[in-house]
Amino acid sequence: MNPTSDTKRTKTGQKSPASGDHSGKNALGILDRALYALFSRHADHTRHDRDRKRYRATDVNASFDVFLSRTYGLSWAVFLATFCWAFLVTVAVPESVLAGMASFFHDGLPVLDRIRVPNVPRTHAATGLAVVCATLGKRTTVWFGGLYLGWSASARRSNIERTLPGAVRYLRALSSGSDDKIAMLRKVADREESYGDTAVAFRKVLNKAALTGSVEDGLRIVARDTPSRDVLAPFLLKFREHAEQGPDALEQYLQMESRMLSNRQSRTRQQAQGFLELIAEMFIVLLVIPALLVIVLTVMSVLSPGLATAAPPPFGWLSVRALIIYSSGAFILVVGAGAAAVMSSLRPADQSAPRHPRSTQVSELLKTILVNPANTAVLAVPLIFCVGGLLWMLDYALVDTILLSYVAFALPVGLVSVRRSRIDDAKDREIKDFVHAVSAHVGLGRPFSKAVHRVARDVDLGALQSDVTDLAFNANLTTRNGDLRRDALTRFVENVGTPLADQTIGLVTGTLDVGGDTETVFDTLQVEIGRLYHQKKALRSNMLVYVVVGWTTALLIIGIMIAVNAYVLDSFSQLSAVSNSNAGLALDPNAVQPARDRHRFYVVTQTTMLACGWFAGYASRGFYEALLHSAALVAVAYFIFAGAGMI
Repeated sequence: MNPTSDTKRTKTGQKSPASGDHSGKNALGILDRALYALFSRHADHTRHDRDRKRYRATDVNASFDVFLSRTYGLSWAVFLATFCWAFLVTVAVPESVLAGMASFFHDGLPVLDRIRVPNVPRTHAATGLAVVCATLGKRTTVWFGGLYLGWSASARRSNIERTLPGAVRYLRALSSGSDDKIAMLRKVADREESYGDTAVAFRKVLNKAALTGSVEDGLRIVARDTPSRDVLAPFLLKFREHAEQGPDALEQYLQMESRMLSNRQSRTRQQAQGFLELIAEMFIVLLVIPALLVIVLTVMSVLSPGLATAAPPPFGWLSVRALIIYSSGAFILVVGAGAAAVMSSLRPADQSAPRHPRSTQVSELLKTILVNPANTAVLAVPLIFCVGGLLWMLDYALVDTILLSYVAFALPVGLVSVRRSRIDDAKDREIKDFVHAVSAHVGLGRPFSKAVHRVARDVDLGALQSDVTDLAFNANLTTRNGDLRRDALTRFVENVGTPLADQTIGLVTGTLDVGGDTETVFDTLQVEIGRLYHQKKALRSNMLVYVVVGWTTALLIIGIMIAVNAYVLDSFSQLSAVSNSNAGLALDPNAVQPARDRHRFYVVTQTTMLACGWFAGYASRGFYEALLHSAALVAVAYFIFAGAGMI
């Protein structure tokens, strides 16, 4: 039995494999086959009907039976691990602590507190508790499997609703030169980088059409299974209906639908903007509270000697106060990483920072080290070890050695990314003028190749000039409209390397391939590139607010910590040294140690700098700017603390 991406029923009622959309991934390993044989029966249970519907809306490669078998196999692994852990912990806990916990639960539950419970041997109690915990872990794992499908479907729905408007505008341009539904859908399906899960959905339409022999059936099936029930599903059904009425009806429908989806997209972005404001407010609160908690703990340690006792195992080498302080630092890093991830996920896919891949050849790597942050990162890795080794030899503290090594790596990479971003911004600014100039020449009846040649000769396009010159040379190698023109445009998009170029010039490439009218294509392109460029500038302006939020929060924390170090610690150190037994006041003389507590404050401050830098960087442009902002803030914090003599 070989389960694959879909399962069908034979006449005997047993499951049999059937090929699906992922036929190249059908081969299962021994573990998957064993899990399928043991747990695939669970897929027939009614309690998984909801999970099956969620699965249809996802893009999970394995079949539902295989996915569920893996989930149940993982749940049994969790069961065994949880059972062993709970049993060993219960046996290792001192009997007095275990008796106290049992008494707490017994006395706290109504009715049960009136019933006398006989003493149970420790091993029996440990076994019973371990079984309960393991069963809960197993059930939770299965529940999380269904929850994962729901999250995957929700992510696909968001991606589809974000990318569908652009795909519809592309279809509208394609409809001016072709009435072949399959060719139009394939053009969108081949542009997954621009249209994300919308392109994946269109590819599924083509796959279903190949299996059923009818594109109408493919549209209907994908409309039934898509997670975007309110946007993509009605679009596919209406696309099917208008395509049957003829090319004119389809073009008019796509024109109307593109306007409606653009309006819907604008409303969605306004809602996302409101959500980002909430995230920023929560980010500030969650970063300020740990810093204040550290200060309060330091003050309270004077009056609460229990905070100086050893922490529970395995952290017995730390005091309770130190454990809470360092845990606060770890919490701050988690908050910063989470906020950065939210910022990254809420940024529209068509407005993300360009991705410049790392060069594979050493010569290219060295030549582009100052313009490609991916190449800079590769060559900056040795700096971590060189700077770290030098600082360690100079007797820097371990924390400072790690942080300054991070700065040595992240700062140059971030600076190169800023330089590259400015180049990309200049190209996007010039490509808008390039499109308008070419459109003017095309409107006068000149062929596309001649129009590009005149623009390259007569118009100064700044950062884009070399790329346009290269396009003009390649486009004029031949006068016929064929593969050379398409290849020239494709190379031009690759050389420019920005999402705006891919979305706009890529539209020209696909539309001209299906025989679209050049003048109509460029008229559409002028509107599209103006809209996309305006969206990019508006998004950039809005996101700069969150960059300011990240830096302001970081500088606020630095100011608070410096003030406490300068004016509070010494005073409480003197107070803790006072012991007036006659007045009934007994304080721990070692509760506050300025050098030790300043180091702890410094560690918490630097974790805040990293979190704020990640948040600000992802709000600005992405990963590489997150490195830049976090490194800059870490360097600022070190400079201030070291200059004030507090580290």
